[in-house]
Formats: sequence, C-alpha cells, structure tokens
Amino acid sequence: MASLNEIKGRITSVRSTLKITSAMKMVASAKLHKAQMTIGNMLPYEEHLHRILLSLISEGIEITDNEAEDLNLTSVRKVSKVAILAFASNTSLCGGFNSNAIRNVIAVIDEYRKSGLSKSDITVFSVGRKMEAAMKKSGYPSPKDYSKLSDKPNYEEAAALAEEIMRGFLAGNFDKVEIVYNHYKSTSSQPPMRETYLPLNVSEESRNTEKKLHAIPTFIVEPDRTAVLKELLTKVLRLKVYTVLLDTAAAEHAARTVAMQTATDNGNDIMRDLTLEYNKGRQQKITSEILDIVAGSQQ
Repeated sequence: MASLNEIKGRITSVRSTLKITSAMKMVASAKLHKAQMTIGNMLPYEEHLHRILLSLISEGIEITDNEAEDLNLTSVRKVSKVAILAFASNTSLCGGFNSNAIRNVIAVIDEYRKSGLSKSDITVFSVGRKMEAAMKKSGYPSPKDYSKLSDKPNYEEAAALAEEIMRGFLAGNFDKVEIVYNHYKSTSSQPPMRETYLPLNVSEESRNTEKKLHAIPTFIVEPDRTAVLKELLTKVLRLKVYTVLLDTAAAEHAARTVAMQTATDNGNDIMRDLTLEYNKGRQQKITSEILDIVAGSQQ
C-alpha cells in the first residue's frame, strides 16, 4: 500500500491535470459553437448553389470541350494518376480524430495501389500537420505546407488550393481527385468521408436528384447559360474545399470536446478513489496511534 505522502502527491497531480482538461474542454466547446454557426450558415448556401448548377445542367446545357477550358473539369478519363486531398488537424488531444482520418487516407491509397498505380502516381495534398507528418512517413509528402488552412480556415486560401488542384487536373497531372476528411455529424460522431472532387460528374448527379429539381424555380440567367455554367463550375469547386475545411474544423473541436470531457470524468473518478484511499489510510494511522497510546497507558 502506498504511503499517505505518495497518495497526497498523486491527488495534487490529478487535481492539476483536471484544471488543464477542464480548461481545454471549455475552450474546445467555445470553438465548436463558433464552428457550428459558421458551417450551419455555409451549408445552405453551398447546397443551393449546387442546385442551381444542377438546374442549368438539367435544362439541356451541353458541355463540350471546345466551349471553355474550365468545362473540361467534368471530363472523365482513364485513371492513371490520382490526387488525394486529405484533411486532419495541426494538434493532438482530440481522441481518435487524426488517427481515423489518417487510417482512412491510407485505405484509399492502398486501394489505388492494388489497382495497379505506383507510389509516384499518387499525390497527397495534406491539410494539417498531423496528416502531413503521417503521409511523409508513408512516402507521400505534400507538395506544399497547408497547415495554416487547418488552423484558421478562410475562403481565399481554400480557393487558392482549389485553383491549384483544378490547374493540375486541367494540365493532366491528375486524372481523378478525391477528398478524404472527417465529417461533423454531431458532437459525439465524426464519421470519415470520401468524395470524388474531380471530375465533377454533374450529369450523373443531375439524374440522381431529378425528383428534387421540380421544386427549383426557373432562373433568369445573364449573359447566357453557358457562361454562368462555366462560372458556377469553378465556384462550386472552390466553395467545396472551403466547406470541407469548416466541416473538418467543427469535427476536430467536437472530438476534442468529447476527449477532454472524458479525461475530466476519468480524472474525477481517480480523485474519488485516491481521496477514499487517503482517508482510509489516515483513519487507519489515527486508529493505530490511539491503540499505541492506550497500550502505553495500560503498562
């Protein structure tokens, strides 16, 4: 059995740790609330913009390669080179958030490797230092440092990243681009997501959402539908990267809130056990001293 001084030292240590976990939980909860508001305001805008795009496609706009270079973003090719846009966080102490994201990206890479692609045919754009370190260790270093995007998501830098990926796709550096991230579903759930970013298969999506399109009003489009379609294609793609950044940030804060709450609860349980053990030991010591005094007085 540990001595009373040792137990007292452990209680002091746990109490100090509890102050840290409680403070981190409060900070993460405040950031989560802000992220929830941001993503909640952004998602309806992105969804409606996407529905406008689908509405234009459903009304018979033909996408041809010679109309505009940007429209080639919808062209489907034989996949010989792949880019993966992978999202994680810059810091730890958020439960299994980063490990789940990294494991999901590695699973996607393994799938492409099994299909016959070599390591040089796969490019990973890592957003977040944890993802960047894991991918570099696996032999897939990120072309640039995108850790700032994970810390403070902003539209300008997200759009720049989207433009870089679109240029690479149009130049033939990638035949397909996928996005892998953790989606904020609720505070206790951040499931991994895998989506095809490029080519943008709007015609298939239009068919899949045909039942929803009847509720979309007829738009007055200026100067013409093809020009608006060209602008919408790139805008939707830029906005998608920004929305995923916000979604990932919300998922990270939710995971950290839960992790710190769990750590705080476990710390409180340890504190109760140590306090009970300390009180028992102290009571036993007092009882022993009383017995020694009584025995001494009877001699």
